[in-house]
Amino acid sequence: MTQESDVDSVIRQRIRSLRVARGWSLDSLAARCGLSTSTLSRIETGHRRIALDQLIPISRALDTTLDALVESSADEDVVIRPQPGQSQGLTTWILSSDDGLYGKTVAKLRITPDRPQQLGVHPGRDWFTVLTGIVRLELGERTILVHPGEVAEFSTMVPHAICAHEAPVEILSILNHDGGRAHLHSESHL
Repeated sequence: MTQESDVDSVIRQRIRSLRVARGWSLDSLAARCGLSTSTLSRIETGHRRIALDQLIPISRALDTTLDALVESSADEDVVIRPQPGQSQGLTTWILSSDDGLYGKTVAKLRITPDRPQQLGVHPGRDWFTVLTGIVRLELGERTILVHPGEVAEFSTMVPHAICAHEAPVEILSILNHDGGRAHLHSESHL
């Protein structure tokens, strides 16, 4: 099997899977993307070559991107084996691949009370959920206690610090590019 036919097969499978997941018939998807039902059926079954002028309306109708339909299906190792990174009072495990989930970095952080508190500012938003312990979120002039199972989301243009309150805490955080750079790759993070 050639690489081109492998890609075609993946695209066909994704179109059909997305259509079925939405509970749409061939007729329904065909009407939404302006193609005939028979053309769409032949695309899904491999009896018609896939053309770019067909993929664009199909991807729009399925509310996905052209990139998502055609991206490589090569599954590298799907298991991420995070290695801990450490600095004073902080252990970090990066839980997403290098390219991150839609430009986001997912990280598990363990923060101890001896972590130096330094308010930081950077573009974007931070999001975290507390797994264990109580987080003391210093946010501008406010101090907010965030308990296990609770979630905090805030603008990072406000001076902020995420601290352990009285005992070690573990959080799961999703950071955009700026947040990942500020919180995970500099000594003055968190």
